[in-house]
Amino acid sequence: MAKDGTARGGARVGSGRKSKAVTDRINEGETANVTVLKVPEDVDLKGNDMPEPKSYMKARQKNEKGFVAEEIYKETWIWLKARGCERLVSQQLIEQYAMSVSRWIQCEECISEYGFLAKHPTTGNAIASPYVAMSQQYMKQVNQLWFQIYQIVKENCTVEYQGGTPQDDVMERLLRTRRS
Repeated sequence: MAKDGTARGGARVGSGRKSKAVTDRINEGETANVTVLKVPEDVDLKGNDMPEPKSYMKARQKNEKGFVAEEIYKETWIWLKARGCERLVSQQLIEQYAMSVSRWIQCEECISEYGFLAKHPTTGNAIASPYVAMSQQYMKQVNQLWFQIYQIVKENCTVEYQGGTPQDDVMERLLRTRRS
């Protein structure tokens, strides 16, 4: 309680002990609550591996260069499916992640093409390229979305997961798109 009688303060967001991964709890002999999605027996299921990406992820871009959102979406879905978590992560979250990575790559390509400086529209003086700020914002968004996806996998994956992730491959994808 503050001197003026108002209640302020309290626990900060993100403070406290971090939750352990399911595999860590199992390895330490603790009990682990795993979300199991049950399908009613009377439902006829189709064997679709992955939901079809939305049309806006395949849309033709103004600069005529390739748009890799669909490819990122598929890779992320396959990565989640290999860990058995594809049903726990919403399709919308995967789509947002794929679109953000694609837009980040577009900004980086523009920085490579036009440079870090731009001309001010009225004075003609050199200013920082707007693509730099956009790139930073998209990268921040990409990291936030990836942490949401990864947290779901970390908390619900019952097998030990190792190896690369789609997030590890973002810079590689950027370098590959420059060649085309």
